[in-house]
Amino acid sequence: MKANTRLGLLALVAALSACSTLEGDKIDYKSATKGSTLEVPPDLTQLAKDSRYAVPGGAVSAAALQASQQAAQPTAASQTAATAIGDVRIERDGNQRWLVINRPADKLWEPVRDFWLESGFIFTQEQANLGILETDWAENRAKLPQDIVRSTIGKVFESLYSTGERDKFRTRLERNANGGTDIYISHRGMIEVYTSTHKDQTIWQPRPADPELEAEFLRRLMVKLGVSQEQSKAIAASAPAQVTPAARIATVNNAPAVQLDENFDRAWRRVGLALDRTGFTVEDRNRKDGLYFVRYVPPNPDKKEPGFFSKLFGSSAAAIPPIKYRIAVRSEGNSSTVSVLNEAGNPETSANAERIVRVIADELK
Repeated sequence: MKANTRLGLLALVAALSACSTLEGDKIDYKSATKGSTLEVPPDLTQLAKDSRYAVPGGAVSAAALQASQQAAQPTAASQTAATAIGDVRIERDGNQRWLVINRPADKLWEPVRDFWLESGFIFTQEQANLGILETDWAENRAKLPQDIVRSTIGKVFESLYSTGERDKFRTRLERNANGGTDIYISHRGMIEVYTSTHKDQTIWQPRPADPELEAEFLRRLMVKLGVSQEQSKAIAASAPAQVTPAARIATVNNAPAVQLDENFDRAWRRVGLALDRTGFTVEDRNRKDGLYFVRYVPPNPDKKEPGFFSKLFGSSAAAIPPIKYRIAVRSEGNSSTVSVLNEAGNPETSANAERIVRVIADELK
């Protein structure tokens, strides 16, 4: 997008407030009231409307995949730490945390939904049948400098202030074997960066998921579900990190796959959160058969930036339709294999499958 006066003033503000420090709450997405629309940068508007995952990069060969296999790291499968208050507990496995609540999912849907609305978000996806809530892109205003410059100029030109970052969150409620509910919160981030040395143009690029931000929202959700502030902070801090087994890319039955040294329960959970963090659209899931049903948009090598007249008259190349795949988790004892199947349930050996496997493996590392 074209940089405008906002970027210049932002640089001035940053210089004037370089010595300022953030005070108070470090999270503040309350830039909108229930039912209103958050300010979303134009470049992110389409992302908010269509969360189908598109893996960046060109074709990847099977030989390249095989060459990039990681050496196996022999680690014993560790048990997940858990700490409980009442019927709510938080569990942690590596950099993944989630809540386990001894209540049915249908009793938690409305409280969880209200939690995000009260936190300043609106939704782009609400699927009660799948237990999925996804927010729109939003800005953490607590990252802005709270100084005399903003308190004066900012009151008049509030729109000139921006962190250059946007966040969105996906919440997944999944029934567990004990009749309760597991709740996962995953983060996705974008950052605005300059595209030229003259700093006259910017684009939005993905930035890594923030596990600590996920953990903070889980802690706040615990408070919404009846745990006190003090208790939530204590139990969130008391769950120690566990050793995460290595994820290895391999070729299994002539198809790309990810191999994990862990049992089905742990592999299923980690793959599900990896799909959430990387933005795949999960249309359905079948834990009994170890299947996630996803949509994927392959990269278009012929895609070119539209010219001035194309933009002016609104013409654009036809979008590539999404392809439906199944992500299969198969386990035997403490070993699991994650592979890609086509819509018919047959092993997928295409370049798309190779890209998907690589993305999942990178997130599981």
